[in-house]
Amino acid sequence: QVQLVESGGGLVQPGGSLRLSCAASGFTFSVYAMSWYRQAPGKERELVASISSDGRTNYADSVKGRFTISRDNAKNTVYLQMNSLKPEDTAVYYCRAQRPITRANYWGQGTQVTVSS
Repeated sequence: QVQLVESGGGLVQPGGSLRLSCAASGFTFSVYAMSWYRQAPGKERELVASISSDGRTNYADSVKGRFTISRDNAKNTVYLQMNSLKPEDTAVYYCRAQRPITRANYWGQGTQVTVSS
């Protein structure tokens, strides 16, 4: 059974940092592409960052230079390091695993990130 469990969200002041983690189980983590999405109230879910099975990364323009996605295949975990946080980064952040070939998607339950003074 595929499971994705996000953690690390919380309340942070503008300019602060957070590191999100997504612990995966129930599948061969190393061959899956992993992504972070976010959804703010009243908005559609959007891609934040992705990392392929071979480590290639991709970022939304709004987070380039501030966020870093990484993966540790030994720990079956993907991370999102978020620096220089802005109020507009406030959202629920979701982890997604995409199966190779079939491109079937699996989602975590989300973790809330709130950037406010």
